[in-house]
Amino acid sequence: MNNELIPQMNCLTDVYSQIYDYESLYNSYLEARKNKRYRDDVLQFTDRLEENLIELQNEFIWETYKVGRYRPFFVYEPKKRLVMALQFKDRVAQWSVYRYLNPYYDRLFIDDSFACRKGKGSHAAADRLQYWLRQVSRKPGEWYYLKLDISKYFYRVDHAVLLEILSRRIKDERLMRLLATIINSEDQAFGLPAGVAPDDCPEEEWLYDVGMPIGNLTSQLFANIYLNELDQHCKHDLHLHYYIRYMDDVIILHNDKRVLHQIKDDIETLLLERLHLNLNSKTAIRPVSLGVDFVGYHIWATHRKLKKSTARRIIRTVKRLSADLGAGIIDHEYFMRRAASYKGILQHCDSYGLRRRLNEIYANHALCEKGENPLGSS
Repeated sequence: MNNELIPQMNCLTDVYSQIYDYESLYNSYLEARKNKRYRDDVLQFTDRLEENLIELQNEFIWETYKVGRYRPFFVYEPKKRLVMALQFKDRVAQWSVYRYLNPYYDRLFIDDSFACRKGKGSHAAADRLQYWLRQVSRKPGEWYYLKLDISKYFYRVDHAVLLEILSRRIKDERLMRLLATIINSEDQAFGLPAGVAPDDCPEEEWLYDVGMPIGNLTSQLFANIYLNELDQHCKHDLHLHYYIRYMDDVIILHNDKRVLHQIKDDIETLLLERLHLNLNSKTAIRPVSLGVDFVGYHIWATHRKLKKSTARRIIRTVKRLSADLGAGIIDHEYFMRRAASYKGILQHCDSYGLRRRLNEIYANHALCEKGENPLGSS
């Protein structure tokens, strides 16, 4: 991100006109099309690029922009989630907002807030937590961790609360009206009643005043802005040093279990009263000697392993892909692309036994060269 895009004032006062500037919209188009330039909707938009960008620019200028219809679908890894896909024009619109808001808000976040931030992915979060575990392992006494998990986070974000949080820093009324348009979708409900899962909620009972569409660029940013309220409270009011958050998963370390119970009660009150959120049943306090489940890994001071559920899912997928490769349903290039993503995950943990098993599955099911290890050396 170019540094000239970063506002120099404490509040955003006059950025709306910069958002709809033609060059800004064109750069947003380039961002939106990355790795998708040959998809049909991208090609159609590109075919009349100048006209489409000017049309979007005019909608911003005259404040007639409305979010297009979402295409809902489910993904099943690591668990079933309802994802909302936007039309390409709307993805360009979201990038135009994101390019200005993200660098501004990113400066306000604490260092130990991870997810959807440059250089702060899941591996960086795991490294940070393991560094802390090594620190406390050298201190006397038993240490414990409090694991907080927010119930149905993306489905329960309160629109009115989110807009109020945004309005504290954004003093540009036109920009606030645009954000309200994005957040308060008129045609699609994103929210669930408290304690209800997506599968158990009939379409007519979904809520319009809560929830954010999973998969949206702005949703990722809004999710961090919303829980930055929790981060700031824990760091500056509770003065917690060993506090880390990856989206809606929070880990806090302390050497007194009673203090962790008090911290949990305090956070639960803040979440409920200020953010209208609830903790779920995964919230727990345990000794760090048992290892900490975080960002897909089970982490100790000395080593880390993949969570068992993650390992089982990778095994199932590699079995299926290997069988498809052997049957000629997929080609070798496609298999290697999929294997590369798993190889990257396995390189960040102690996975000798798992890599060996995955390579054996590949050798037994696929037509491969002797000694080939697509999941890394075992």
